[in-house]
Amino acid sequence: MAGGRTAALRGPVPWIVAWRFLRNRRSRLLDGTARAALAATALGVTAMVITMALMTGYREDLQAKLLSGNAAVLAYPVAPGEAGAELSEETIAKVEAIPGVERVGQVAYAQGSVSAAPAGGARGGAAGGEPLQVEVTLRGVEPGAGLLSGTAAQLAAGGEVPGAVLGAELARSLGVAEGDVLRLVVLGFSGGRPRFRYASVRLGGTFESGFAEFDRSWLVLERHRLRQLTGAEGATDLVEIVVADPDDAPRVVARAQEAMGSRYVATDARELNRPLFTALAMQQTILFLVLGLIVAVSTFNTASTLVVLVRERMRDVGVLATLGVTPGGLRAVFLLYGGLLGAAGTALGVALGSAAAYAMTELELIRFDPEVAAIYFLSSVPFRIEPTDLLAIVAFTLTITTAACLLPAFLAGRVDPAEALRYE
Repeated sequence: MAGGRTAALRGPVPWIVAWRFLRNRRSRLLDGTARAALAATALGVTAMVITMALMTGYREDLQAKLLSGNAAVLAYPVAPGEAGAELSEETIAKVEAIPGVERVGQVAYAQGSVSAAPAGGARGGAAGGEPLQVEVTLRGVEPGAGLLSGTAAQLAAGGEVPGAVLGAELARSLGVAEGDVLRLVVLGFSGGRPRFRYASVRLGGTFESGFAEFDRSWLVLERHRLRQLTGAEGATDLVEIVVADPDDAPRVVARAQEAMGSRYVATDARELNRPLFTALAMQQTILFLVLGLIVAVSTFNTASTLVVLVRERMRDVGVLATLGVTPGGLRAVFLLYGGLLGAAGTALGVALGSAAAYAMTELELIRFDPEVAAIYFLSSVPFRIEPTDLLAIVAFTLTITTAACLLPAFLAGRVDPAEALRYE
């Protein structure tokens, strides 16, 4: 009979008792400590969710915008000045035939400076009438090729004066508008010696990528025009291979290298920025652990709630023990109580953190001025919540909450029924 009763009480009884203890409102002290534990856990989890969403959004958005200016796969000529370094149409067709490749384009880069033409009065001028001159990265592209390019009409604007497309922030800093004439000073080489060439271009349009480095210091020209300005030795040529899935880039690199031969070296564009993204991932991990201390501190509130519960429910514990609940069953009651309290705080924190992250992303509450954007590379930061981040936060919180409940639950299991029934 006793054995049958004990077996019956090992079923859902710990859950039922823990739930009744959690819902009971007889003690203001117990109710107050439970509310404090719930609020502390929710606050810590909210902070972790928002921080992880911030770091994940920053890292992923930075990577995406870096790839908006450079394709996921890049190829560099081993000897750009030699004959044959230019990719043939046959080689381009081979690379485009690789599964996952969307487009192959040849681009050129050079360095120079740009200023508003002095004609036209004050527009673009600095104090004293001197036009503002800004150092820029010149990008030579095929018209309409995408990836910070321009249409044929934009790059050929103005008839004899070729067109150019500027980053929106660069155009604002120069104080120029579409149709204005700009003066270029381009660094080139001739006979192994540096040489500056001068040209005029007409502003055919602007682009806004959201990546501060592109928007404030890049100027796009037709590729052949840039090659003329820099000379054969002055421009850095490379091949951009746009892939449908950036995660597929390593496979495309190997296939592209095989198709292009030894004259080009193919690489994953993300490898060029691996130190940056490794540092960001490490920073996110460190922040996770540091903010986890907030949750760890909140577990002391949960533990103190269990201590108060054990003391106030001493007679109930004695009755349960007399009815046949084993010490393990008593420990389960208080572990479940602490676990339910921690789970409720975790769920509330996840909900609040997710709502706050969504609101801050939609309202773009974190935006940078151009000077600050140059440091962080982005003009605004999105908050992106990943399921893996939420899973890590929930697992971490519930683990340390359960660990904090072990000692009070162990003490409850050691209560002597006779002493507990005499407890006042």
